Amino acid sequence: MAGPLAHLKVLDLSRILAGPWAGQVFADFGAEVIKVERPQRGDDTRHWGPPYLKDGKGVDTDDAAYYLAANRGKKSITVDITTEAGQKLIKELVQHCDIVLENYKVGGLKKYGLDYDSLKQVNPRIIYCSITGFGQTGPYKNRAGYDAMIQGMGGLMSITGVPEGQPGAGPQKVGVAVVDLMTGMYAVSAVLAAVIYRDKTGVGQHIDLALLDTQVAWLANQAQNYLTSGVSPVRQGTGHPNIVPYQAVPSRDGYFMLAVGNDEQFKRFCHIAGIEELAKNPAYATNAARVMAREQLMPLIEEATRKQDSVWWLEKLSDAHVPCGPINTLEEVFADPQVKAREMVVEQPHPKAGRVKTVRNPVLFSETQLEYEQAPPLLGQHTEEVLRELLGKSDSEIAQLKKGGTV
Repeated sequence: MAGPLAHLKVLDLSRILAGPWAGQVFADFGAEVIKVERPQRGDDTRHWGPPYLKDGKGVDTDDAAYYLAANRGKKSITVDITTEAGQKLIKELVQHCDIVLENYKVGGLKKYGLDYDSLKQVNPRIIYCSITGFGQTGPYKNRAGYDAMIQGMGGLMSITGVPEGQPGAGPQKVGVAVVDLMTGMYAVSAVLAAVIYRDKTGVGQHIDLALLDTQVAWLANQAQNYLTSGVSPVRQGTGHPNIVPYQAVPSRDGYFMLAVGNDEQFKRFCHIAGIEELAKNPAYATNAARVMAREQLMPLIEEATRKQDSVWWLEKLSDAHVPCGPINTLEEVFADPQVKAREMVVEQPHPKAGRVKTVRNPVLFSETQLEYEQAPPLLGQHTEEVLRELLGKSDSEIAQLKKGGTV
């Protein structure tokens, strides 16, 4: 396999998004990722449709687009971990793996002997990453956690949406499951840090990662704004809490994003907009002043931007090196010449659909180029292959496991 992590094996016991997203990144980077799923049903997201992937005849397959988004490059095996035979198989697999990803409730795997303390007896070098809603400690540790509720609890929805007093005001969640995705990315970086530590010491470890912790952590400048001032930030629509003008503004035929990052850019914008007097006015000349005068300044800017179409603004401002951009639909995103030039869409052969498109990993390595050969797998597609090639099971042993419903 290609990629910088081709020497690693990952046992992915996770479902839904945060854990599988981490597993997909490992697979993209070249690791062998073995996805363990429930017999017959599999990962919940296989059924989170429509839309579903269509086969060569245009008929829906069993796999929803949601599942396809987070499981590229993996091998799928089915194992019933509630059985002794299934638990024995998992322990055999752990002996051959470097990393375990799981997102069961706190203590959920202990009753099966598949918790960290049990598996480190099988493989002391194992790096075991547990992803839960609230972590392994604290008063909420036994609660289930889902992205949307964590966006609310973790403060994100309090700063996302139309400002109070305006039409449509109220909290909004982000359009993708950003808490899950960020937790998955923190899982990748944490696991790789643990791999480096293990390579130096020979010692594996348990990683405790919570959705709520992640959401609080990536509040970033908004959290620091509160810690510094003692004042909770509020919803500002598309606006930025620390920079003005930095938001969607109306044009004659729609909206575009204006992202003025410094005072020189503001001067150039005002020149193009024919409102040079604003840049000369001490009340607006500096970013600090503009932030304080946001409510007075933005109507003046929007009055000017309404005089031309979006395409005019995008051309003129880009030529003057004033940051701006269109507000694209996903159809427009994937038709964008820059997105096409960067080859952000990749295709893999699929046993039912013929070919399947997915969005490539955004990382480009100069020495270890990534390959995208394995489509998101069918349920149990690689069960026999893994049991035979990794664990050395015979055909009769595999047949017996199937007969008993273990796989």
